[in-house]
Amino acid sequence: MLRIQRARLLVITLSSAIALAAPAPAGAEDTEPAVVPNGTLSSPTVPDPGWGSTPDGWSGGGGLASVSRANHPQGFQALTLSDPATTQPFSTRIRGVRAGATVTLSWDDNPDRCAAGIANRTYSVTVAGTANQPGKFATNPNIGKANWYLGRTYSFTAAEDAPQISFTSTVTTDTQCKPMVTNVAAKQTAPPPSPPKQNDPCAGDAASGPACKNAAGGQAKIDNCPATDRNCLASVAGDGKAEKTGIANETQAVADFGKIPRDQDPNTAAAGLCALPDALVADVQPGESPVPPHQWWYC
Repeated sequence: MLRIQRARLLVITLSSAIALAAPAPAGAEDTEPAVVPNGTLSSPTVPDPGWGSTPDGWSGGGGLASVSRANHPQGFQALTLSDPATTQPFSTRIRGVRAGATVTLSWDDNPDRCAAGIANRTYSVTVAGTANQPGKFATNPNIGKANWYLGRTYSFTAAEDAPQISFTSTVTTDTQCKPMVTNVAAKQTAPPPSPPKQNDPCAGDAASGPACKNAAGGQAKIDNCPATDRNCLASVAGDGKAEKTGIANETQAVADFGKIPRDQDPNTAAAGLCALPDALVADVQPGESPVPPHQWWYC
């Protein structure tokens, strides 16, 4: 009996190790935060019980229901999705998302408190990008009171920075009974970093310029020279005589500059500066200035 228990323990331990070592699936869940402005639709605050205007940070949509009118289990305000023929889709942009990121949008929906027997309220979620098909959703059944579904999701790949998302009612019967949404949030997996910009001055259209053509031609000639043939390399690149002469001249100029005397008697230096101020005060007579000109400066 003890041997069987040990064997079972060994199997359990090995199974746990294998589970811990298993790689994450290819379609791993998006986990990095993205910003949905006013996702719980808390601003502006709507007095209970009643209706308000479009939430801050959003556009379009229908009426904004107060906390008691929405009757969300977490106490959020909510917005009804009105007839798209008369009202713009309920839209906003997800901040902090770059083109190419994968995004998972989540929210809660409710058929409001329509009478039992009315069909589930339908709506769509759309985002820019030809690869992103509209998401089609239906609320929980109507039971005459709030019947919230928590945690609907829709995933897409951002075709633009700060992609715009839109909720649109698709109800065609009993249109006075509208779907309701709130608690909109998003997570993302950022795209890989962009490759560094090309620093080659001869890249792209510049390659056809005269300077780049000459450089390319010279490089081709050098490539054809044997590595040990100095004469071949010199015939293409030159022997460097002009560069060597320039370096020698610059070295001599620096040396000559260093030989110039830098020390001079202060009085001798100041005397050379007195000609201009002396000329400026030459016509100033005694008594025309509270401070005699000869006291203004060294001169």
